[in-house]
Amino acid sequence: MGNFFHGYQIQTINQQNIRLDNLYEQQVQQVKQIHTLEVELEVERMASMRSQQLLKEIEKEHFKVKKELAFYEKVMAPEKQVDGVVVDSITVMATESSNHFRFQVVLVQQQVRRRYAKGYIDLVFEGSLDNNPDKISLDTVSNITKKMLSFSFQYFQIIEGEFTLPEGFTPEKVNLVTSLNKTSWQDFRRVEQSYVWLDIIKK
Repeated sequence: MGNFFHGYQIQTINQQNIRLDNLYEQQVQQVKQIHTLEVELEVERMASMRSQQLLKEIEKEHFKVKKELAFYEKVMAPEKQVDGVVVDSITVMATESSNHFRFQVVLVQQQVRRRYAKGYIDLVFEGSLDNNPDKISLDTVSNITKKMLSFSFQYFQIIEGEFTLPEGFTPEKVNLVTSLNKTSWQDFRRVEQSYVWLDIIKK
């Protein structure tokens, strides 16, 4: 009788061991499956991030191309614009030196019959000095000469320079004056345009 129960216990233990082995194997397979799913999810996430990054790059490139196209349309298709010299863009860039800046002005000619547009530009900075309204001309804060601010071009020209604003001066606006010299093919013309400092400053 004792041998019978002993044999039954051994058989039961063996069956339990087999069952545990099967459960362990199932667990191992489930863990592998979970790891596989996690890897697949990570791959999908990375692919999604890459797609978003590519989309942003494409959008940036599209914007750049549209901007360049708009620029060259001004140059090559003046019938769509008003005749004369116009300011395509003005940019002020901060430097590592305190209160020292670089500027860039891009001029475009929109005459249908293009001769050389001749003239010059000037900049005036409006803001506050020690909390009092003030205006500062470019020639007082820069070594740039009138000749360096002059232009003579058929299609477009870029004028660049540097300036240092005084301590305590807070710029708010930049007034850009574009003057055309009187010649045999162009009348004297003076146009003043105002730009908000925060709109044109690049840090």
